[in-house]
Amino acid sequence: MNMNMLVNMFTKLVARRAMNWGINKGINSMGRKGDPADAAGRNQRSNQQTKNLAKRMKMLNRMTRR
Repeated sequence: MNMNMLVNMFTKLVARRAMNWGINKGINSMGRKGDPADAAGRNQRSNQQTKNLAKRMKMLNRMTRR
């Protein structure tokens, strides 16, 4: 293996983990209930909209990981 292949492999690994981490954080924040830090944003969205959005994000997450 040359250095270029190693750098590319490492870059892809880091990018994939960062993307998955961000997606998981977003899904968890959308699904969190009763968090006072997110009270202002939660009042603007209905519970059904939040569930639908979280469901779509999980489906998108599953599709992109393949």
